Amino acid sequence: MSSDCTRVLAFYAGTGVDDRGRRIDDVLAFDDSALEDVHDYIQWLFPLDVPSGVMPHAPLVDGDCGDAFAADPRLRATLHRAFDRMLTFYGLRLVVGAEGLTVVRAEDFGRHAENWLTRQNHNFLRLTRILRSLHLLGEAPRAGALYACLEALYRERRSTIGERTFAFWTRAASGES
Repeated sequence: MSSDCTRVLAFYAGTGVDDRGRRIDDVLAFDDSALEDVHDYIQWLFPLDVPSGVMPHAPLVDGDCGDAFAADPRLRATLHRAFDRMLTFYGLRLVVGAEGLTVVRAEDFGRHAENWLTRQNHNFLRLTRILRSLHLLGEAPRAGALYACLEALYRERRSTIGERTFAFWTRAASGES
């Protein structure tokens, strides 16, 4: 197992810290302003298998990390908490139903969308990361549910989101980097 994977697993287990000394519970307790303004947490909440251009020293995940998440319900539960927190930030929520998982707009979607659903918004990159990371960590159903919601938003706000962003989301949602 790589040292990066070990760091991610410790962070998700609540025994390790990110590069700023924060535990995962500290990050998940950020208010919406902090989630918007702080730019070095998303790489820890939703790690990828390729280096970040913004944080080149952020840990990378590999197949061993994916296997560890698949084997440990506590890690998956923490990943679900991270996903739910980011959905709340975007004014979205996860619905678990008989038909599976669905991401829908929350009652306060409009208020949240004002902060991120704008042209060339950095949150579009974060959403790409979330989609891809969910795949890498064995949560393709959650990635698919988020993608379906984003696809509906794209149909409504094509000029705001843009074809390029939507293409990135589509690749990430299918598990491609």
